[in-house]
Amino acid sequence: MKIINNLAALVKVKTLVTLALITVFSILAIKGSISPDNVTNVVLMVISFYFGTQMERE
Repeated sequence: MKIINNLAALVKVKTLVTLALITVFSILAIKGSISPDNVTNVVLMVISFYFGTQMERE
């Protein structure tokens, strides 16, 4: 049951938005549309916000 609950938690909207954002910025960095420094900043902000809100809940 714990595995099912963990999988259900992964499919939350916030998780999907985070993964989509990281994917888009990574693709843009690989194509050269934006600099890798910008990608690093945005990804770090999103991940720290995501994990920060997760820690507050628990």
